[in-house]
Amino acid sequence: MSMLVNPRRLDDVVILDLSGRITMGEGTLVLRDRIGKLLAAGHQKFLLNLADVDYIDSSGLGELVSSFTTVRNQGGQLKLLNLTRRVQDLLQITKLLTVFEVFNNEAEALKTMT
Repeated sequence: MSMLVNPRRLDDVVILDLSGRITMGEGTLVLRDRIGKLLAAGHQKFLLNLADVDYIDSSGLGELVSSFTTVRNQGGQLKLLNLTRRVQDLLQITKLLTVFEVFNNEAEALKTMT
């Protein structure tokens, strides 16, 4: 299953509902392309909803970090929402939980977007 990205906006925050697998190839390209286009359009606040992401490989992790860095370097914010147990364990093992702000509640996450 490839990755699908469903964008929605709440005020000035773009919430990207991701589903499928963030893996080398299509998954990472779709994410990079979508965030790049949104940044170019002037959006700066991103919340990635990973509730329906069932797998992330090393390229997918690299793309999450790359997206985070790109958004940050342009003065924006990128935060993660609704990690599955598998994805949370992966981020913990790789120590990336210390890099990303992670939330289990969309309303709480939105409150932190300044």
